[in-house]
Amino acid sequence: MKRLYISLFVLSGLFFSGCSNEFLDVDQTATIPADPELVNSNEGATTMINSVYNIFLAWDMSSFAWNGATSIISDDADKGSDPGDTGTDKDVLDALTYNASTPSFQSIWDYNYAGINRANQAIAMLPKLDQVTPALKTRLDGEAKFLRAFMYFTLVKGFGGVPIVDHLPIPGNDEDRIMQLTRKTTAEVYAFIESDLNTAAQELPLKSTYTGADVVRVSQGSAYALLAKVNLYQKNWQKVIDNCDKVTGYSLVSDYSIQFKKEGEFGPESIFEINGIGTTSSPGFGIGNYSVSQAPRGAGGWGWGFNTPTEGLANAYEAGDVRKNATIIFRGTTLYDGREVPSTVSNPRYNYKAYSSAFYNQEFTDTNLRYLRYAEVLLMKAEALNELGQTSAAIPYLNQVRHRANLGDTPAVSQADVRTAIWKERRVELAFEHDRWFDLIRTGQAAAAMKADVSPSFPNGKTFVVGKHELYPIPSSFLQQAAGLSSQNPGGY
Repeated sequence: MKRLYISLFVLSGLFFSGCSNEFLDVDQTATIPADPELVNSNEGATTMINSVYNIFLAWDMSSFAWNGATSIISDDADKGSDPGDTGTDKDVLDALTYNASTPSFQSIWDYNYAGINRANQAIAMLPKLDQVTPALKTRLDGEAKFLRAFMYFTLVKGFGGVPIVDHLPIPGNDEDRIMQLTRKTTAEVYAFIESDLNTAAQELPLKSTYTGADVVRVSQGSAYALLAKVNLYQKNWQKVIDNCDKVTGYSLVSDYSIQFKKEGEFGPESIFEINGIGTTSSPGFGIGNYSVSQAPRGAGGWGWGFNTPTEGLANAYEAGDVRKNATIIFRGTTLYDGREVPSTVSNPRYNYKAYSSAFYNQEFTDTNLRYLRYAEVLLMKAEALNELGQTSAAIPYLNQVRHRANLGDTPAVSQADVRTAIWKERRVELAFEHDRWFDLIRTGQAAAAMKADVSPSFPNGKTFVVGKHELYPIPSSFLQQAAGLSSQNPGGY
């Protein structure tokens, strides 16, 4: 079901060393040694930073575990597949009966810290490279800090306070050992993220300056958009507005569906997008099993059939909303490339945003992950303005997103109704882009939403335990190594 193709350093298990013969992976087959002279060129330094991006291609980073802990766990998706196929732990994620030994949480923890380690190694190496153009060195530092911030944002949204590993630990150094095993507060983690992003915003160029192969890289707009999202989660509403206003040079594409096809990659709406670089001739460079794990299953299907859209999500779209058919594959329909989904497949709905055409549904596919889009910037600004009582100013930003979806102006007028409209708009606009679970938590909707998530498997909905399910459980393996330096999240995991 998977191939582990990137050698890793992980926080729980064997802890990071200050250096390694494998140092940083460039791709699945090559590594960069610790000797600075071997990457002491513009090309070498760029390739070094590429290795930080490449962690997102890992199966455990962006595929099965991540889909389980962000979509299947929410009211947007069911486990899917066949009833007897648990998907290792996707059944307990779906039922909200997971615990500290649930493998998906371990994967998310390990692989984000593996990526943080890569970023730390790159940040430590860059000052030693005297043959790299200063401007490029500055930009690459900004990229590494953005990516480190993004991974810490993933961790803090899911687990709350986590250890802040901000440099390469020295083997045998007790202070560094304690650093790696001690959870910081949520506020401290957010402050660290903001520091990295503020630095990145000063060091990164505008998206418009990138050409050729560099269009895949993060830009100044990426840093400001992620800062706005970090502010959103902390309810720092004025900072949300201020940082959204700094995200310039982007626009909504006219065709919503084009963003999730090959020809729409890194378009004018894309702010941060993970490049799935698989090809038919070299399939080993894509995101591990991302597409096939979510593709239709059963007679006439071509995949495992996990992470299937719920009836509740399908019903959330208004009549005429073009996003519905761009987000959900329906049984018995024909896809954009002419591929037919026969009526014999196991489930009635599948994730269209994970589809990468009939030519790429293999172990490693070319599907990109869209993590930040300009539509979300508009919705974040609308939400912040509304929360500050500026409801009339918020509505036009909400309507921009609705108009692109072929919908009219929102009928909402009051602050409370506009708040509800914005939250609903986020659901249908960003479905299967890994935000729904965290949106439910941060807005306090989770208990009611999960109770309403009725399906044949859960005819009475699911029980969200307030005071427990707001945070993932800290992996038990980490707590065993922490030996009292860190404790479990509340809720009796």
